[in-house]
Amino acid sequence: MKVVVLSDTHAPRRWRSCPPRVAGQLRGADLILHAGDVCEAWVLDELAAYAPVRAVLGNNDGPDVAAWGAPPDLEIDVGGLRVAMIHDSGPAARRTARMRRRFPSADLVVFGHSHMPLDQSGDGVRIFNPGSPTDRRRQPNGTIGILSIENGILIKASIVPVT
Repeated sequence: MKVVVLSDTHAPRRWRSCPPRVAGQLRGADLILHAGDVCEAWVLDELAAYAPVRAVLGNNDGPDVAAWGAPPDLEIDVGGLRVAMIHDSGPAARRTARMRRRFPSADLVVFGHSHMPLDQSGDGVRIFNPGSPTDRRRQPNGTIGILSIENGILIKASIVPVT
């Protein structure tokens, strides 16, 4: 199962339409996860043309994103893998311990907010931030995440540059 993970697209200021290199990664996806700061619900509709989308609310998301169906946090089964998603995971210090307490049954917690890609394990949980495809801030590239899941096991998690 191929899962594409995005966060912090910040439409329309940063995302006017799906960037070609992002679209190339979305083709063939089985699921798209958006970890918040969509900013405009039409982005989720645009992504849904490629694959089913699950999203959470970010601190810059308004009522239209909530009405689209994005809750503040989410726990779902993705191909047998228990995945939780939240926009802001808080400070870096003790983040894995905090995410384990917040989502005790999760195998993987996906988050955004910082725009800094991260793939880290600790305290019995793996945490994953795809960065931002459109607002790289202090990063060398805009990025997204790609997860490969087989039989409930996260086989590979990749941070993919798209700018």
